[in-house]
Amino acid sequence: MFVRELQEGAEVDCVLVVRETELRAMRDGGQYLHLTLGDRTASLPAKVWDDVAEIAEIAVVGAPVRVSGRLQASGRHGSELKLRTLCAAAPGSYDIADLVDGPPRSPVQMEADLRELLATVQDRDLRRLLDAVFGPESSLWARYRAAPAAKHFHQAYRHGLLEHSLSVAQAVSAISATFSEVDRDVAVAGALLHDIGKLDAYAFAGSAIEMTDAGKLQGEIPLGYYRVRRLIERIEGFDARTAEAVLHIILSHHGSLEHGSPIVPCTREATLVHFCDNLGGRLGSFDRLEKELPLGERWSRLDRVIGASAYFARPAVAQEEREAA
Repeated sequence: MFVRELQEGAEVDCVLVVRETELRAMRDGGQYLHLTLGDRTASLPAKVWDDVAEIAEIAVVGAPVRVSGRLQASGRHGSELKLRTLCAAAPGSYDIADLVDGPPRSPVQMEADLRELLATVQDRDLRRLLDAVFGPESSLWARYRAAPAAKHFHQAYRHGLLEHSLSVAQAVSAISATFSEVDRDVAVAGALLHDIGKLDAYAFAGSAIEMTDAGKLQGEIPLGYYRVRRLIERIEGFDARTAEAVLHIILSHHGSLEHGSPIVPCTREATLVHFCDNLGGRLGSFDRLEKELPLGERWSRLDRVIGASAYFARPAVAQEEREAA
């Protein structure tokens, strides 16, 4: 059974992946280990009270561990796993695909869709810039294709950056057909590049996603701005106004100063990318919440990204039933 299908009182004996780990202090001066364990469908918390130092060496972020215990209600935090045992998972005792979340579309299909979209960009300078990132010979492409889009909130898994940026760019392309004043090529290029700073802001290995020192010290927007600016400076004769338009999209795509953008969107193209990016992130949060929804439930827990509990008209069903449908 997957985590999302577990009911209160269920006996658990399976392999899960460690998503988060934190040593916390107790009132008597001791420490306990707070874990977040999960599979590709959902996560759940657990606490280690005994042999904390030994378990902490095993339960590192990204490690598959075999756990046994019982799912019980926690008054403050919903359900949690009351652990009996935790040990390193033996090789061959699990399928990594059951543990690691991923996009609904295959990366092969997303790459094909990306190539189709890239072929529609007519501006010569933008085509050269996009080829420097997405070209088959680019050293950046393999990293971009594999990178996550976030650590927690949306598309926080392998290929998440490609999934998110492609969906934003496809939305921008479609809406540009309605608003003729929008420079479609600039908007599409900006949408594909808006989150490129995440290549430097996140370290990704297996299922573990962590902020890098550069991500913590500088932030993904400045990192993305400087990366794209350096690429533009290497392209001889790149139009200065086009460069300014794309860089403005990257700097302003969070939409406001309080959300981390050093400048608010001041062009049609930047405004369009911001709203499509925000929409993509929020809808991605619904995907995340639905994966966490217990079997038979319609309402999620309160989520700070959408500012409410999410409602799903149909009760959550097992992943096998989804795939069969």
